[in-house]
Amino acid sequence: MKTTLTLIAAAAFAATLATGAHAQEVQVVKIGHVAPLSGAQAHYGKDNENGVRMAIDDINATNPVIGGKKIKFEIQAEDDAADPKQGTAVANKLCDSKVAGVVGHLNSGTTIPASKIYNDCGIPHVTGAATNPDLTKPGYKTTYRIIANDKALGAGLAFYAADALKIKTVAIIDDRTAYGKGVAEVFKTTAKQKGLTVVDEQFTNDKATDFMAILTAIKAKKPDGIFYGGMDAQAGAMLRQMDQLGLNRVKFFGGDGICTAEIAKLSGGAKSLNNVVCAEGGASLKKMPGGEAWKKRYDAKYPGQYQIYSPYTYDATFVLVDAMKRANSVDPKVYTPKLIEANFTGITTKIVFEPNGELKNPAITLYVYKDGKKTPLN
Repeated sequence: MKTTLTLIAAAAFAATLATGAHAQEVQVVKIGHVAPLSGAQAHYGKDNENGVRMAIDDINATNPVIGGKKIKFEIQAEDDAADPKQGTAVANKLCDSKVAGVVGHLNSGTTIPASKIYNDCGIPHVTGAATNPDLTKPGYKTTYRIIANDKALGAGLAFYAADALKIKTVAIIDDRTAYGKGVAEVFKTTAKQKGLTVVDEQFTNDKATDFMAILTAIKAKKPDGIFYGGMDAQAGAMLRQMDQLGLNRVKFFGGDGICTAEIAKLSGGAKSLNNVVCAEGGASLKKMPGGEAWKKRYDAKYPGQYQIYSPYTYDATFVLVDAMKRANSVDPKVYTPKLIEANFTGITTKIVFEPNGELKNPAITLYVYKDGKKTPLN
């Protein structure tokens, strides 16, 4: 009996040692994510974060092994509140935390200053939301974008306004952020090239709620359309106030910042929602390689939270991990050079980069709102 008990104890001890050794083989690798998780843009930020979390869950389910070690990926989610100062503070925090890579940020105004910080500390970041073309101008080898930039979005809307809608005059409003100002400038330049007359230009900010003075001034100029460079919280309020001023027959254009499901709620049933035409980088979900099947899984996991960018943050996470696998290392110094060589089929598109980190051959999709529902035009 004593011998049997000794053998059982020895076996249990050996099993414990084996379990401990096995546990030691698992390496936790953190991927940072940054977006506004507080304030008026929190619905975008949570959607983006959900995309990263879903990707990490899917990757971990495959039991990835990189560099001979079993890897468990974890998210380090941070809130930049859509504020450039907070964005740089968070970027420094992620550098200090030695995350392996970053997905984000959402806003161009936070992503552009953060990109230098990531470059300086040698951590790659992939954005699926920030669209200002200035992001890739410095040529950082750590900066990548997997969505069309404002040149495509602003120009596409101007072409549609001129060629499809045949409008002649437009007024332009922007929120003075890097994103809003950038996309509005592209729209204005392209609209003028297409023969449209810009009858008025007005400015606001990304915290404003009252646009009556701006819209009253624009109403006096009798434009066929209004372009707004900014986000949906302000656009929704504008649409309500356009109704109040009798501007509910004026076309309302905007980039991906207003192109959300949430704007239907934010506009509070305004008739002007029927005149919205917005542009989004990438194909519609129906035309994405894995869009519809992915969306069903997303809705089951995060019901009622889908907005716009989560498919891109999902793919951005996979792009980082794909580079790690090809480099056989989770060390940013080792795997970063592999990012530029990406040839990854995601759920949004086939992701291949230009030398400056921009996505090759990005698609754009125009949307309208029918019965309050975001509906693709192309």
